[in-house]
Amino acid sequence: MTITDEDCLPETLGFNEQFEAAAASRPARGQAPSAATLALLRRNRLGGDTPPVRLPHGQDRVVEGAVKVRVFVPDQVDGVYLHIHGGGWAFGSADGQDERLWRLAEQTGLAVVSVDYRLAPEHPFPAGPDDCEAAARWLVKHAAAEFGTDRLLIGGESAGAHLSVVTLLRLRDRHGITGAFRAAHLLFGPYDLSMTPSQRRFGPRQLLSNTDTLRGGYELFTPGMGEEQRRSPEVSPLFADLAGLPPARIVVGTEDPLLDDSLFLAARWQAAGAPVQLGVVAGAMHGFTLFPLTITERELRRERGFLASASR
Repeated sequence: MTITDEDCLPETLGFNEQFEAAAASRPARGQAPSAATLALLRRNRLGGDTPPVRLPHGQDRVVEGAVKVRVFVPDQVDGVYLHIHGGGWAFGSADGQDERLWRLAEQTGLAVVSVDYRLAPEHPFPAGPDDCEAAARWLVKHAAAEFGTDRLLIGGESAGAHLSVVTLLRLRDRHGITGAFRAAHLLFGPYDLSMTPSQRRFGPRQLLSNTDTLRGGYELFTPGMGEEQRRSPEVSPLFADLAGLPPARIVVGTEDPLLDDSLFLAARWQAAGAPVQLGVVAGAMHGFTLFPLTITERELRRERGFLASASR
């Protein structure tokens, strides 16, 4: 394991301290959020009064009859990136990070198709995975006609990274599709919903995600399931046979409760025969790419470089 960005450690740890202090000072929520507040939270995982910018470059579409996607198409298209957003399977949206996705499209020459999958608790497992699988199958069938290329990539952040791996496994196991996606880019995902040691030991630190929030998210996403049921490969891809999956770049921070998930998945992915780039970012907390840090700009450059190279 190689830890990167150690030169940024003072800035990164300082930001973590500020984030924890701010989180501790917020009053406890006394009641469930209103529908309007929930809608805002679902577009902007960090909350706040200002919705994220919605760019005119994005096109809202419906594919496979019912699955909503948001599409960004640069002038020159060299490949297509199926993006799956994070948010604990209950928050986030396809239009919650237009600026980042349009920048990625422009700088990589990739058309970006972001899936607006159904969210828990209204739509628990398997609704979200079903939508991501449908969007992936649509691209396999129609990318060449729609975008002029069949060079496909997949990836996402947090819950989106989990859903990316689940989608690849479903394509292989349900439809016999391997090799259609050339690479996977996986940012700080949860791959064992029965909880890895780092998840269990992280405790109550308020660094965007912690032991209790992860456990609560799993209960929303997979209601009624016990720990052993959550070890099913269909739910927790760390327990799946990973043979036939494409090259991957797997990234996590050292201060993320999901650290073990990425370390374990990278080892099993490589053992299954596919190349893996493992990036472990010094001092980074869960979701660090959401924040204006030096490590964020570096990581987004590395992400764009990986995806652009994999599409060629």
